[in-house]
Amino acid sequence: MRAAATHLKTVCPRFRVLIGRIGPCTMEQEKHEPYQALVRAIAYQQLHGNAARAILGRFVALHPDVPFPTPAHVLATSDEAMRACGFSANKTASIRDIAAHAANGVVPTRRAAARLSDAALIERLTVIRGVGRWTVEMLLMFTLDRKDILPVDDFGVREGYRILHELEAQPKPKELAKLGEVWAPWRSVAAWYLWRAADEGKPVKQPG
Repeated sequence: MRAAATHLKTVCPRFRVLIGRIGPCTMEQEKHEPYQALVRAIAYQQLHGNAARAILGRFVALHPDVPFPTPAHVLATSDEAMRACGFSANKTASIRDIAAHAANGVVPTRRAAARLSDAALIERLTVIRGVGRWTVEMLLMFTLDRKDILPVDDFGVREGYRILHELEAQPKPKELAKLGEVWAPWRSVAAWYLWRAADEGKPVKQPG
């Protein structure tokens, strides 16, 4: 991450101050397969973390013979059993669709995903019910370790930019995409620091 920090500090003096205060990027990578990561993402949508973890725990407990239910397990599980875990009807349908697309190869393995571009994965996975661009971008960043993703639709990223640059309003997604071109090839790291800026809520004064 040192190269990323050096680049960001070079192209933006405000990042230099922010990085100096926050310290090194500690973005953690998950070791899940894309299929599992997508199911987990659906489980966490619009829920507090503790509630989502409890639902996932009951879901995993349905199939104690495996570390995580496989697509075949999901497709063989009744709607009633899924609902009993705590999944809504919509989430149940989304998880079934993820499982079906994993079974037919649309959801790639980590190894197969490594051969696909960011854009190809976004196009490929957003056909799945309940899986939007933002969800795939989180998969790219936190599961597949892609370092040049800028989730411009993310409220926290846009809010972090607003705070960093002392703006009255957040930039629109298309505007932020253009502004963020200078952060390439480390836009995932830039997004991580913008999240930290949003968490802090502190303006970063222009140096000098």
